[in-house]
Amino acid sequence: MIRSALLVTLGIIITAFMSGMVVILFPLLKYGANSAHRIAKIWARMLLFICGIKADLIGSENIPAGGPYVFMANHQSDFDVLLALVYIPGQFRWIVKKELFVFPIFGEAMRRAEYIEIDRQNREKALKSLDEAALQVKKGKSLMTFPEGTRSRDGKIRPFKKGLFYLAIQSGVPIIPFSIVGSREIMPRRSLKVSPRKVTIVIDKPIDVRNYTLDNRDDLVKEVRDVIVENFYKYKEDDQDTREE
Repeated sequence: MIRSALLVTLGIIITAFMSGMVVILFPLLKYGANSAHRIAKIWARMLLFICGIKADLIGSENIPAGGPYVFMANHQSDFDVLLALVYIPGQFRWIVKKELFVFPIFGEAMRRAEYIEIDRQNREKALKSLDEAALQVKKGKSLMTFPEGTRSRDGKIRPFKKGLFYLAIQSGVPIIPFSIVGSREIMPRRSLKVSPRKVTIVIDKPIDVRNYTLDNRDDLVKEVRDVIVENFYKYKEDDQDTREE
């Protein structure tokens, strides 16, 4: 427990330092928000390193050159954010719950990186955030999302919210589903205990949304969720078999 407390404290210090760098140096960053996002990747890599977290990446060839895309993954732990930043290549923007923007330096750093604030309790504001996300897509930036909306409480994959699928259909942007396996064991919800381990990230093939309309959006939700769930449980079983040997 002492080790976990030290790691959390060090993580807070690193987060404050890296966020401060983005805010202070932003006027000097040659590529603006893109540079801020690269600093976020460095921040995530540092935190994974000090916590002893690594990942096996499967299916990286399923991310075609170009883009943009809407990335969708299951959400088991706060470490999912760090894992996505480190192991998913290229520039992308996060859709982030508004509560995280309350922290002055950290929130401002996310704004400089053009991450998108969403109020999940206010439908009108949430739709406005999706419009802002669509603008990022039109600029050629991919989006990184957790369609469950929040971390799983019991390790099972929750139902997906439909707003992100509306965005993908309206933009005509392919969805790239990926599954994060084993991150819950790093730090479960409502826990500060950090356990070093290796997780698995499984990237599946892009799903073409042009075959869907808003009328059959539920079919798209099901297709994406089925892919994420199938890979999650397949590789979760493989992980358990490996640890039992």
